[in-house]
Amino acid sequence: MEPSIAVHRTPNERAPKSPPRARELPVVGSSLDLLRDPLRFLERVSREHGDAVEFNLPGQRIFLFNHPDAIEQVLVTERDRLVKDKLTRELSVMLGNGLLVSEGAFWRKQRRLAQPGFHRERVAAYGDVMVRYAERAVADWTRGETRDVHKDMMRLTLDIVAKTLFGVEIASVARKIERSLEVLMDRFAGIGSLIPIGLPLPSNRRARRAIAELDEVVYGIIRERRQGGDQGDLISMLIAATSDEDGSMTDTQLRDEAMTLLLAGHETTALTLGYALHLLARHPKAAGALAAEIDEVLGDRPATAADMPRLRYAEGVVRESMRLYPPAWALGRETLEPCTIGGYHVPKGTQLWVAQWVVHRDARWFAEPEAFRPERWENDFAKSLPRHAYFPFGGGPRICIGNAFAMMEAVLILVTIARRFRFQPTTHAPIALAPSVTLRPKNGIPLVCR
Repeated sequence: MEPSIAVHRTPNERAPKSPPRARELPVVGSSLDLLRDPLRFLERVSREHGDAVEFNLPGQRIFLFNHPDAIEQVLVTERDRLVKDKLTRELSVMLGNGLLVSEGAFWRKQRRLAQPGFHRERVAAYGDVMVRYAERAVADWTRGETRDVHKDMMRLTLDIVAKTLFGVEIASVARKIERSLEVLMDRFAGIGSLIPIGLPLPSNRRARRAIAELDEVVYGIIRERRQGGDQGDLISMLIAATSDEDGSMTDTQLRDEAMTLLLAGHETTALTLGYALHLLARHPKAAGALAAEIDEVLGDRPATAADMPRLRYAEGVVRESMRLYPPAWALGRETLEPCTIGGYHVPKGTQLWVAQWVVHRDARWFAEPEAFRPERWENDFAKSLPRHAYFPFGGGPRICIGNAFAMMEAVLILVTIARRFRFQPTTHAPIALAPSVTLRPKNGIPLVCR
């Protein structure tokens, strides 16, 4: 397991105007270190400089904040002075003006219109779909075979989001979506997303084709739903959503929100499940504790959404997996006007970063931070943490709209798989990570089924 991050609080008394500067090269700043290994870079500068550090990319001044109080300012108290950072805004090429990248009054309107689709009752209704698809996915797994569970979980969660979001159960459509998303995730990996999409590069041509293919699928489904009425899926709900204040969504707005939900509802949950299975394979006692809970709560029957309150250890496995391997490993904002954060003066136009990868491994908040301990989440441990010491779904008003959906999906799929199989690792070497838009495993997650 990777070493924990020992972060030390920077006193606010007589605070300097700017955070301490990271060691970096002239002109290119920290760009080479970030391209080479962004996780190790963030670990190093946090270890060397504490709760706030400044570094630079060409044309960008970046402040990294690691203390929950400063993160609270970034995500909540100073939010009206901030917008999404440059890296996130570049995703608009793929996601349009959906909830992830939109701002201000337009974002508030879209959030209000989309929110009913994620009310508890509506989310719970998808539980049976999640379990049924998970059971179908593992039906042909066999004892002793080695499977790349990352690839398996990516396909499973895509099938589930295609069904719950679009009402699509046609394998050929789901595979078309899968291929297009893979091209786009490769194109927008890391700070490579800052390369203008208009440049005549092979990767840009592939990305534009992938976006066009996704548009064809999404707009086609929107047309069908407008003609055929509510099919019980999220896109039907978004089409029906309207209010006196906000009106209803245009086809373009529907497309942008559908693309955002497709990406967010597929990739991040798949990563959480893949890392959970990886960690359970390396911690047989935890796998045994999970199996015991499944026997006690479920016996021989499938899981349902109603079982969620009793699947506490399974929830702890999911939470601990997102702590050690947060699918959203960092997020950013940009200042629209000068402000003060963490005791430092932040000029207009500064890029602000907060990194779940760093904060989730801080020994001040998590004893034995490098250890996989699902039981740490018992007895309402989360309530004892400072707000934003743990924020896998972001925080503040812009917290992920589908966080309850994602948690339920991860827990129900996890227990469905764990009822049938335990796993063994094929190697005890640390898992190789590839930080992109999300935190991906570089070489998949091969595990032996038992």
